[in-house]
Amino acid sequence: MGTVRNDDAIREDLAGLLHAPAPGEWLRRADAPAGMNVRDAAVLMLFGRGQEPRTSAGKAEVDRLAQLGIADVDLVLLQRAATLRHHAGQPAFPGGARDETDTSSAFTALREAEEETGLDPAGVDVIGMLPPLFVPHSRFDVTPVLAWWREPTQVAAVDSAESALVARVAIADLVAPDNRGVFAPRDRPFETPVFDVGVMRPWGFTAGLLEWALDQLGWAREWDRTRRIHIDF
Repeated sequence: MGTVRNDDAIREDLAGLLHAPAPGEWLRRADAPAGMNVRDAAVLMLFGRGQEPRTSAGKAEVDRLAQLGIADVDLVLLQRAATLRHHAGQPAFPGGARDETDTSSAFTALREAEEETGLDPAGVDVIGMLPPLFVPHSRFDVTPVLAWWREPTQVAAVDSAESALVARVAIADLVAPDNRGVFAPRDRPFETPVFDVGVMRPWGFTAGLLEWALDQLGWAREWDRTRRIHIDF
């Protein structure tokens, strides 16, 4: 059955991402064109523990992850409202644009996460910030903020104009090979990974960042990169 790793051990694993090679295959590290008006933003990659898998493929992964001591680890994701101007209807990490009064990217990510999900920032331990990634479609420089949920609180979609759904997603659902695939958006010259985790199908920027993190952490498994998963967007 394996043993459950304590929170400090998992935090050390997550801290290792701060020194890992930059995302490559699915995330193109491009700079904004000269003169473009680019806004700063931040997203919260919030890991915790407690959510059971929702899919049969995830349940099959639990024994394997138990050997790594992470069978109960999860991650917070949300489904953006269909009425938003940018990335409408897409699954995403909590987060958003930086306000002038925000003191750091971590502050932005926690503020936005509280507004979107209702979580209590007091129970979140920020581990560190990854280098910003430029997202051409929305013209944001997005800083991923790694965090551990020391004292989880109830989360839900707080504002229907911002989020349609908030969910804690089991890592077992994310890494299950049967839940993995790729998608080729019709208006973009590239493919993106997809995670079919039962309640939503993360793709694009969010899926690229997830793919990188799970690989670097050593939690992912090989999966069929020719399998197509359709996304309506």
